[in-house]
Amino acid sequence: MTSDSKPFRCAVEITVEVAGGKWKPLILHYLLDGTKRFGELRRLIGGVTQRSLTLQLRQLEEHGVIRREVFAEVPPRVEYSLTERGRTLTPVLEAMKRWGEMYAEQQL
Repeated sequence: MTSDSKPFRCAVEITVEVAGGKWKPLILHYLLDGTKRFGELRRLIGGVTQRSLTLQLRQLEEHGVIRREVFAEVPPRVEYSLTERGRTLTPVLEAMKRWGEMYAEQQL
C-alpha cells in the first residue's frame, strides 16, 4: 500500500474495494470466459448504464485487475480481459456462483 492510498481496516475491505459492488463481480464473471468488448459486456450484464459500466471498468483497470486494449481502427475497437492479477479472483467468483446457486435452490 502506498503512502497516498486510503487505509483499510481488514483484507475483506480491500477485496470489496477492488472487486465488490453491484457491477464489478458481474464484469469479472463474464471476463472469466475470455475477452469481451464494451457492448458485449453491457448486453451480458443487462440493466447497467453506459456511464456505470465505464466507471466500473475504469476502476478495475486502475486496480490492475483488467486490461483495456484499444485497436487503431475506424471505428475504434476496445476489448477488455482479465490480467494475471484478475485471474486470481477466479476462486472467489466461483465461490460466489456456487453460493448463489445454493441460495436460489433453497428459495424454491
